[in-house]
Amino acid sequence: MKNIKILFILLIATLFGCSDDLLNKEPLSDVTEDNFFTKASDLQLYTNGFYRMLPSISIYNGDNRAGNILETTLSEEMRSARTIPTTGGGWDWGYLRDINYFLENYQRGDDAAAIAHYGGVARFFRAYFYFDKLKRFGAVPYYDYTIDPDDEESLQKPRDSRQFIVDKILEDLDIAIEDLNEEQQTYTVTKYTALALKSRVGLYEGIYEKYRGISGYETYLQASIDASEELMNNSPYGVYSSGNPNTDYLNLFNEHDVNGAEVIMSREFTRDIDVTHNVNYYTTTSSYGRPGMPKDLVNTYLNADGTRFTDQPNYNQIFFTEEVANRDPRLSQTIRTPGYTRKGQTQELPPNLGATVTGYQIIKYVTEPQYDTNEQSITDLPIFRFGEILLNFAEAKAELGTATQADIDNSINLLRDRVAMPHLSITEVNNDPDPYMQDQYPQVNGSNNGLILEIRRERRIELYMENFFWDDIVRWEAGQFITRPLRGLYVPGPGEYDFEGDGDTDVVFYEGDAPGNQVEGIQYLRLGSDVYLSANNLIDPQPNFNNRSFDENRDYLYPIPRIELQLNPNLEQNPGWE
Repeated sequence: MKNIKILFILLIATLFGCSDDLLNKEPLSDVTEDNFFTKASDLQLYTNGFYRMLPSISIYNGDNRAGNILETTLSEEMRSARTIPTTGGGWDWGYLRDINYFLENYQRGDDAAAIAHYGGVARFFRAYFYFDKLKRFGAVPYYDYTIDPDDEESLQKPRDSRQFIVDKILEDLDIAIEDLNEEQQTYTVTKYTALALKSRVGLYEGIYEKYRGISGYETYLQASIDASEELMNNSPYGVYSSGNPNTDYLNLFNEHDVNGAEVIMSREFTRDIDVTHNVNYYTTTSSYGRPGMPKDLVNTYLNADGTRFTDQPNYNQIFFTEEVANRDPRLSQTIRTPGYTRKGQTQELPPNLGATVTGYQIIKYVTEPQYDTNEQSITDLPIFRFGEILLNFAEAKAELGTATQADIDNSINLLRDRVAMPHLSITEVNNDPDPYMQDQYPQVNGSNNGLILEIRRERRIELYMENFFWDDIVRWEAGQFITRPLRGLYVPGPGEYDFEGDGDTDVVFYEGDAPGNQVEGIQYLRLGSDVYLSANNLIDPQPNFNNRSFDENRDYLYPIPRIELQLNPNLEQNPGWE
């Protein structure tokens, strides 16, 4: 049985690439448990299979779960339409068995450095595995050993406590940090990757527990701070900047190869081995989801002078060209605004309203037009980057009440420096909290609420389209946020509109029959069918879902599949899913 397992891992690994070294390996028929885990190449080959756990296209489209990206179809989470699956549903433990099997066998050789490093890789992935389960299901049974099929006691084990699981995750990460190679590698796990995961785990759990009144949350926030500070002070990473605030944020994400100055770990995509994705197709075509940024996020981008866009009267009734002018430069580097050109081209393009349900067409990760067809994009996608670490650090410090202006200058304000935005001042924002942000997150209160709200603003903008927002909503216990009205850009009514500010008509909105003698290059959209407007003339991308609900007792977690509850009578279903 174990020989078969090793053969399977070897065969899987060869699918991901091979080299001349394979010609010198022992015949597969001679591989046994005793002679396999003896060389560094064996350990590398086995642990290569763990990388399949890492996310892929959910990095760029996962924000749709919480409505941070709106599409033609709302997610089940947004519609409160999740059901209890019979099987599957994320309750998959195969990777854990592979990891535990490795950790029970990997110390057979005499290459101490390789044993330490690849043991660290396995512990990183066990921590990653359990963090994923914790976020999805809450407390689950914890296993750090392989289970014999006849071990009924283990197979019917009840959940361990939530804090026990988090402590085991952090224990694995601390060992991994100690043992992993200290090098700058963007596609494989290193000490810095483990520090980044520890920063993320500590923040997630600390905030999750704080907003639910669970004692001991401070320990986890401090763990996040410690890991973040180690990366901030003793790593080769920083905030990428070439000194051009109008393009640096955009260019961080639209290069074919990952930018290793800021990205700690990414998912690699290349045509060389036909590993691609479809972000260009996703964001530019009218037949694949039509993703768009929601207006409530557009509203949170500050003006370029640091003042709040939503402080002005009638901020929701400002036409597009004026709305996006003189804003935080990250807005024009995330959605199409006047002056936008495709990478490698000079023609200025208005937003294609046929390719976005909100009118705010996303450009993050988008590269040259030659990659626009389905499954042709090769942009590497970030999994951990230094910008997130700075945001984790700032939020953990703010929630603990220990943030100083120096802390903010060394975190949030470094991100603002990249785009030449004015610095955040703790005194100013705490003396005058943003009422628009306070309305979005009413559970934030206390003397530090202005700072916490500003960090949430910064996090949502900086990490947009990197699949953080659902997890943020969960840990903030802010589920009611996703029941808010879904809106797009402002359309005064039928008529001809210039979306580029160059005096030429780009879009015609009409009622009734389509205009005759249509001009090539102009978009014609019928109100009431192609585009729906709300009562105050904002695009309504989901007119059938204006009344949505979120069950505070149920919807932060996912249901355990029915068959698992039958197989293990000691498992209890998550609250509200009984």
